Amino acid sequence: MEITKWYLEQDDATLIRPARPPAEPVEIIRAELPSPELNRFLYTAVGGDWSWTDRLPWTWQQWQDWLDRPGIETWVAYVRGTPAGYAELDGTVPGVVDIAYFGLLPRFAGQGIGGHLLTVTLRNAWSLAERHAGFAPVERVTVNTCSLDGPAALTNYQARGLTVRRTEILTPSAEPTAPGPWPGARPAADPPAALPGADPPAAAPTQIL
Repeated sequence: MEITKWYLEQDDATLIRPARPPAEPVEIIRAELPSPELNRFLYTAVGGDWSWTDRLPWTWQQWQDWLDRPGIETWVAYVRGTPAGYAELDGTVPGVVDIAYFGLLPRFAGQGIGGHLLTVTLRNAWSLAERHAGFAPVERVTVNTCSLDGPAALTNYQARGLTVRRTEILTPSAEPTAPGPWPGARPAADPPAALPGADPPAAAPTQIL
């Protein structure tokens, strides 16, 4: 199979085309304390259905080392206190901020949250240098997506004012897999032993074929 990869960018903050706010109020907060547990959860929960696999082998320390780098920011969208999606910004290249990861948890898709989150993400990308002493002003914001990503990804990026600068056709050596949001899940453990004096567990129902 072939995979199409699109490289998009924006070279001026005035090019942002805001999406209308979603009907459900959304709070978008920066996770200022680096947390490998949080970022791995977001990575698997958002990307599990879209073949995000590059970071699955990372150890806790690899996550920590990445998140500790100046210019790496994680912004989480919450709906009534529940994580709905996130954006990871990579501002480690002077003058450039890359939207390294962006997306929603499956249950929050199709509610207008993605466009709003991307609008705020772009504003945060353009202002990243203001939050990091000694950083050069941002001159360009970039992002890439591919045909394995969610069907609305490319449309959302273009609708918010990002422009495709380059397209690449890739032929992977193996069929890409989507591990789902629970990679590495183990079979259910044996039920705990009954406490002394407790009623025995009910027998499992017999399946009739």
